[in-house]
Amino acid sequence: MIRENSLSSRLFDVSNHLFLAGFALLCLLPLIHIFAVSLSGRGPANGGFVSFWPLDFTLENYDQVIGSSVFLRSLFISFQRVVLGVSLNMTLIVLCAYPLSKSPLVFRGRSVLIWVFVFAMLFDGGLIPTFLVVRSLGLLNKLGALILPGAVPIFSVILMMNFFREIPRELEESALIDGASHWKVLWHIYLPLSLPAIATLTLFAAVGHWNNWFDGLIYMTDSNNYPMQTYLRTVVVELDLTRVGVTPQELLRLSDRAIRGAQIIVATVPILVVYPFLQRYFISGIRLGAVKE
Repeated sequence: MIRENSLSSRLFDVSNHLFLAGFALLCLLPLIHIFAVSLSGRGPANGGFVSFWPLDFTLENYDQVIGSSVFLRSLFISFQRVVLGVSLNMTLIVLCAYPLSKSPLVFRGRSVLIWVFVFAMLFDGGLIPTFLVVRSLGLLNKLGALILPGAVPIFSVILMMNFFREIPRELEESALIDGASHWKVLWHIYLPLSLPAIATLTLFAAVGHWNNWFDGLIYMTDSNNYPMQTYLRTVVVELDLTRVGVTPQELLRLSDRAIRGAQIIVATVPILVVYPFLQRYFISGIRLGAVKE
């Protein structure tokens, strides 16, 4: 590819980089502000004097957050949800995508099943029917209510199916001729060759489970069973200070605004830690969006 070095091309590149840098800065500034507030003392935080640098620097807000049993309980529930939910998601995604990636000559009824999946993806059961099903199964206030309704992310199944279809069929045919079963073909051929797709979909599933707050609000009638994001929504949006775990005496020397900021930062750290390790799979995973018939 020959790159044009004209003045207009260079101006476009500079403008493009400036625009992207400015957009990235707009995304980072709110997080930087929250971080600065979380490290600030009671007076500057409550008075709204903190911008992007902490005033009256203190770590007491983080000490309060880490020592809060309510916060740690919600954090543990979210970790459980991510580990169990992502494991179940990826298992079902692979088990659904592998047979659907076969041709209709190999797997009869494939086209019908694909249309069933697509229909279920476009038209879900609705909030009230889903809630009634979860309640009838006795899953209210249980971890299963946060995991089972979304156990099969259909869009991810379609993406994984398309990735499996790009794997050369000669590899599978040679393994089957040598006596390998479909389980061995899946385990020893498809999965090792699909690590970029698996890593990308795993990250999507993990972020989805970690950031989801609405289902916790619907299915958890006991606030002690709230996952992290539902807990933060209750504290930040509804300003329910009883959920912060701070006594009135502690509020005389600490800022509830700074404590909420510290909770938001602590809840953001796990995702920020995971992203750098899986980011390298994103470029190779972009082509997952190509849909084949």
